[in-house]
Amino acid sequence: MGDSDPQLLVSTDWLEKHLNAPDVRILDASWYLPADNRDPRAEYDEAHIPGARFFDIDEIADLNSPLPHMAPPVEKFISRMRAMGIGDGHRVIVYDSAGLFSAARVWWLFRLFGKTDCAVLDGGLPKWRAEGRPLEDMAPVMRDRHFTARRNAGLVRDVSQVAAHAKLGDAQIVDARSPARFRGEEVEARPGLRSGHIPGSRNVYYNDLLNPNGTMRDVDALRAAFEGAGVDLSKPVVNTCGSGVTASILALALERLGHRQHAVYDGSWSEWGMYPDLKVETG
Repeated sequence: MGDSDPQLLVSTDWLEKHLNAPDVRILDASWYLPADNRDPRAEYDEAHIPGARFFDIDEIADLNSPLPHMAPPVEKFISRMRAMGIGDGHRVIVYDSAGLFSAARVWWLFRLFGKTDCAVLDGGLPKWRAEGRPLEDMAPVMRDRHFTARRNAGLVRDVSQVAAHAKLGDAQIVDARSPARFRGEEVEARPGLRSGHIPGSRNVYYNDLLNPNGTMRDVDALRAAFEGAGVDLSKPVVNTCGSGVTASILALALERLGHRQHAVYDGSWSEWGMYPDLKVETG
């Protein structure tokens, strides 16, 4: 595919050439599971792609929700982006230090708030580092910019909507978690959660959409992964996972396939697995 999809994925080559472009804004959206014992903010302070701002998924979130990093209210998103110097007319490039993981969640958040000029760095910081490209430890100078946002409710689902989809079958529910977690063979990391999956959902493990170097696989391989899991790509899809992060990788893959009717179940298994009155399937 050469230089990657210019709308959704950009290559490390492309980004290095555009590091100083006045209309480009770079975000480090690194995030880890608690078990990883890594501090993405401290790692950002030590070394990041020149000019990158740090996007804290756990803070730019709805802190009134008991669920982890739920999408923030639109006013909060606007105020955080303005303070970070991200404005209308900017092209936003998001990366993470895993390769392609949490960056997809931030790409989805921008789309949720109506900003479609946002792309993910294919292969992220590991590929950038491996290629010996420049890094810095200084925080960029940020000036307030005007940022317009409008929430696109079609891109997100809540628990009652997902329960209705599961019952009516009017949208396919696709789970990005590992096959062992999907089948309920592995204990969930978050305490108090049941094991298993939403009844009738399909399993497309997010890792199967990635190459060993953390870049996203080509569109033919993406299509084969969804179709191999029994997903009909002509019908609506609701993506789910553990807490709404890897579901966004599925959203990015579907968008690359030209599939436009997809949403993320924001609460994901952190919510569904918590409520004893919601049915769970295993196996």
